[in-house]
Amino acid sequence: MPQAHDERVPAAHGGRVRGGEWPAVALSFAYFFCVLAAYYVIRPLREQLTAAVGSTQLPWFYGATFIATLMLTPVFAWLIARYSRRIVVPLVYLFFIACLFAFVPMFAEPGLIGTRALGTVFFVWVSVFNLFVVSVFWIFMSDIWSMEQAKRLFPVIAVAGTCGALAGPTLTATLVNIIGVAPLLLVSASLLGVAVACIVLLGRWARTHGERRFEAAQEAPIGGGMLDGLKQVFTDPFMRNMAILLLLADGIGTVNYALVADYSGATFSDAVSRTAFAARVDQVANVLTVLTQLTLTRWLLPRRGPGAVILVWAVVSMLALSLVVFASDPHAPMVFGLPAVAIALIVSRGLAYGMAEPARHSLYARVPRNVRYKGQNAVDTAVWRFGDTAIALGMNALRALGVTTGAFAAISAMAALSAATIGWRMSRRVEAAPTAEAQPATS
Repeated sequence: MPQAHDERVPAAHGGRVRGGEWPAVALSFAYFFCVLAAYYVIRPLREQLTAAVGSTQLPWFYGATFIATLMLTPVFAWLIARYSRRIVVPLVYLFFIACLFAFVPMFAEPGLIGTRALGTVFFVWVSVFNLFVVSVFWIFMSDIWSMEQAKRLFPVIAVAGTCGALAGPTLTATLVNIIGVAPLLLVSASLLGVAVACIVLLGRWARTHGERRFEAAQEAPIGGGMLDGLKQVFTDPFMRNMAILLLLADGIGTVNYALVADYSGATFSDAVSRTAFAARVDQVANVLTVLTQLTLTRWLLPRRGPGAVILVWAVVSMLALSLVVFASDPHAPMVFGLPAVAIALIVSRGLAYGMAEPARHSLYARVPRNVRYKGQNAVDTAVWRFGDTAIALGMNALRALGVTTGAFAAISAMAALSAATIGWRMSRRVEAAPTAEAQPATS
């Protein structure tokens, strides 16, 4: 227990950035801004496709994405086992930059592979892209910042992602009528290029000024096998609980996403109106995210730890889902013309990215590097997309049995309750454990 007390004392002095941390925080901010902006520049194409085909097709999309992530996760583990982070982390982003360049001629001439095939391939690729670039970002952050720093700084750094999420759609809306669709891929690639530069500079800072610079083999290859990350999910209690926590959170997000996709498809008859509605939902959710990050999370995470933040997120999400459960018509306009299903999505998504994600990722700052790079990546990619696939298939099966929108919301509310319990227990256990670089992740 003394360790947990020592971790919290310095964070309680205001939770702000300290003098020597400013250069790295600024680079981390720019890095995450560029990553999320790059994603949100190209996301509208994927969202429009989802609304057009309806949520009953989501299992096929999620299933293909799960297979892709299941194949790429061992590749990432193999790379990090044999090469240092200064090679592997930039390499991941360079790979996705190359993919964006490869998509340019396909969007310029859709007839090359057919519009439907392009849409399907692009949906899967964008989903994989989002998972890996964000997962690698948070892995890198938890590797260069200590647990105490993570609790203070992750809420600040997370704001950058929300700013990028707001800037991305704005860039798309501004530029699409000027340069067209295909060149937007180059805009996304350019943003990722800036992220790579930030990675290089952050690596140099960590080697000379980072608190972890004295840890043994801080930048050395991790070693081990390519399936270590997936094995950790099943054999290590810490990773198993983190996987369950993510699956429960995914149970909230995927159900809400599907319900809103159904509402959009049933309410709007053309691609333009569906895209405009998706953009409006994204904008409101992202504003809620940044407000939460700048106020509640920034105050609560350093003082009360990840468990309290996850608990608040889960409880508020349950309250939002109750609007859908008890609404006589969850598709009827309720607040500012938005129906209950959209409000539930906005609140749960806004707080998930504003509260739950910084809190969840801060837990990894206390575990061994092998877990940070392999297990964390496996959870944030393969496990996440397995959850998407399983939940979407389950929703289709329950629909066949006559389960209603309100009942789906009630199931999500129960998932939120379970997530709150696991998140609280995991936080208490991790914060009470000794420094994990010398301990197993299960401490």
